[in-house]
Amino acid sequence: MALDFAAGCVGGAAGVLVGHPFDTVKVRLQVQNVDKPLYRGTYHCFQSIIRQESMLGLYKGIGSPMMGLTFINAIVFGVQGNAMRKLGRDTPLNQFLAGASAGAIQCVICCPMELAKTRMQMQGTGEKKSKRKMYKNSLDCLVRIYKREGIRGINRGMVTTLIRETPGFGVYFLTYDVLTRSLGCEPEDPYMIPKLLFAGGMSGIASWLSTYPVDVIKSRLQADGVGGVNQYNGIMDCIRQSLKKEGWRVFTRGLTSTLLRAFPVNATTFATVTLFLMYMREGEECSIQDSEPQSVQLQPLQQQTQPTSM
Repeated sequence: MALDFAAGCVGGAAGVLVGHPFDTVKVRLQVQNVDKPLYRGTYHCFQSIIRQESMLGLYKGIGSPMMGLTFINAIVFGVQGNAMRKLGRDTPLNQFLAGASAGAIQCVICCPMELAKTRMQMQGTGEKKSKRKMYKNSLDCLVRIYKREGIRGINRGMVTTLIRETPGFGVYFLTYDVLTRSLGCEPEDPYMIPKLLFAGGMSGIASWLSTYPVDVIKSRLQADGVGGVNQYNGIMDCIRQSLKKEGWRVFTRGLTSTLLRAFPVNATTFATVTLFLMYMREGEECSIQDSEPQSVQLQPLQQQTQPTSM
């Protein structure tokens, strides 16, 4: 289980650096005022942020996921791997259940982390140098919210986070399992790494598509009150107001940048985790063979390509 946690840490750090600019664009598009929109679409949002706030504008709020996502991925891969061992059989249903349990548990860290990230990403919109910064950094953001609103404040959006993450991670691991089996990701295959990247990227896309409307509502609830005025009274009120003003298309706001981000981030994460585990497992087996010449044979290759089965 320790290897699962370590692999998750490595994969998490790699994923954040690749995908954060796309996440900033996603959040800006999801929460912008429909009556006075600042951005016409994904490309225009990228262009506007770079022009008005410099390249650094795309990395606003990165401190929170850099600290949090490393631990989140460690928890996710650790819990998922342990759950698979407890469930016993490596079946698609068990992959989904193990992934869903991991997704639910990591919400304790994910919700406050995303709250701080969202608030930081919205701060100083359209300004190269913010005239008045409400928050110095992600930690300061959480401290200030806690002082004003208590524990409930830093867990704003927890219900929507649970609704998004629980089935989302189930789909995530299920898709990866199905694709790696179908593609035949074997260690001696010269195309193993491209196959792992493809399987990881598609798993991320499938996961986001399965729960994206919930993410829109979560972002709106977490960004609500930034200007001092609360627009929504809760989840259902947010859904009702959003549908009334913008129609069903509101649930696809920011989807393009999300999918553009999902593929490279999850391809990097899953491939890094899988290769790390394979490398560490081989090292363990070699050391066992050195001390006991008639020791264990290598696991079946299919098992080695899946972080969940090890």
